[in-house]
Amino acid sequence: MSFFSDPSEIDRYIGGVFREAGEHPQSGPKFRAANIVLRVIYTDPDYELTVALREDFQVICGPSDLKPDITMTMPADVADRFWRGDYNLTVGLAKGQVKAKGQIGKLLRLIPLTKPLFPMYRAKIADKDRGVA
Repeated sequence: MSFFSDPSEIDRYIGGVFREAGEHPQSGPKFRAANIVLRVIYTDPDYELTVALREDFQVICGPSDLKPDITMTMPADVADRFWRGDYNLTVGLAKGQVKAKGQIGKLLRLIPLTKPLFPMYRAKIADKDRGVA
């Protein structure tokens, strides 16, 4: 059984971290300077999230007309493990557990910027982990 019961939970937890990332004191300015559009397609449950990592930082839930520079596809449970700090995304890409198309070099440079956001994610999912969400 998937950690996320439905797409709204992916939006609440993962989308929530992305929404807060634009204002994060360490990562936010670097994300905005990346000047790329990242689309992540999650499976089990199915969900699509587009993040405009540019000056007009945006997080778009569901299908978007923005043209992505990078499109990633992964099971939602893999994303959960990544945001907890328990999954190496670079290794996942190399093993084919996570698929990516587009400007992979830029993606690899973004991954380290997510580390300061892991505590935010763990705080968001704490109630769900305790079974009270």
